[in-house]
Amino acid sequence: MTGTALPETTHVAIVGAGPTGLALAVTLAQSGIEFVLLDRLAEGANTSRAGVVHARTLEVLEELGAADALIARGLRLNRFTVRDGARHLLTIPFGDLPTRYPYTLLTPQYETEAVLLARLRELGGDVHRPYEISAVEQDDDGVTLTMSTGERLRAAYTVGADGMHSVVREAAGIGFTGGSYGQSFVLADVTMKWAPGPEEVGLAFGTDGLFVVAPLPGERYRVVATVDEAPAEPDLGYVQRLLDERAPGQAHVTDLVWSSRFRVHHRVADHYRAGRLFLAGDAAHVHSPAGGQGMNTGIQDAHFLGRAFATRTLDEYEARRRPVAEQVVAFTDRMTRISTATGPVRALRNTVLPLLGRVPAFRRNLATNLAELNYR
Repeated sequence: MTGTALPETTHVAIVGAGPTGLALAVTLAQSGIEFVLLDRLAEGANTSRAGVVHARTLEVLEELGAADALIARGLRLNRFTVRDGARHLLTIPFGDLPTRYPYTLLTPQYETEAVLLARLRELGGDVHRPYEISAVEQDDDGVTLTMSTGERLRAAYTVGADGMHSVVREAAGIGFTGGSYGQSFVLADVTMKWAPGPEEVGLAFGTDGLFVVAPLPGERYRVVATVDEAPAEPDLGYVQRLLDERAPGQAHVTDLVWSSRFRVHHRVADHYRAGRLFLAGDAAHVHSPAGGQGMNTGIQDAHFLGRAFATRTLDEYEARRRPVAEQVVAFTDRMTRISTATGPVRALRNTVLPLLGRVPAFRRNLATNLAELNYR
């Protein structure tokens, strides 16, 4: 735990204390399974990153005893709007979803992590920081983790929830099949006057690329956009120019809270398990931010894996969760590629989507996919 000595042994070692690692730790704590949760950072991240929590994830968080606390910190929205520039193409409503949470919750990732950490501490657990893993070695009886400090932890099992560049995945020798998008992604949290208002998440298609504006609590907005090249840390002027290009006359930025540029891959680990080593979250799958699926899928991985430890059904984990990741990667990739269509394909898209939007079954199916309720 933070500020305490690292134990010599445990049943499950979890590497990475982001939302996936925290959700797994809470699930194990509820089941009375011994674990050690490790993270290389001295403190949790305070940047926003993922900003959407979908209905299926809220169902999982309810089981973990964390849903109400997170909902109290977030902003509930019940529709997702798709446009081509200023032209409205489609509205996807969440209000009729078959769930106790018929909406999408907008909240910065650090709030999700804070709520999960508070719940973990209620259950008597915590995070051991900062511990960077320098070696992972497994044998027939367990796994030995060696820290950069030279300390060692012996575990019966180890779960890599340590992101795209997973040390655990590399040690397991598991391939990470897929590719990357040529464009970079700009992500920024801003305070601004936004003409469409804070009642919807907006996805805009355009020849310049994908463009998303999502409201956040505290009169802030999340902006995500694909660009050919962007500065490493986009400033307020850059974000304003981007908004002027993609949504002329609709936005006036008054403050830049946080920004970043990143490259996005679409990859799925070839396996989720190698002996006593497991993968979850971004260590197992990465994809386009379109639809806000990444953190949600990771939290659901963690909950399923934690229950598999509790019920001794570990062989079911890869069989059940890897196909989900494949579907999510395919779904977000289609959204990303459709958004950048040009020429006849763009014209066809802009003709067909409004027609499909009049079909209740189509709207319901798309909302269910976005909410991840089909992955129950």
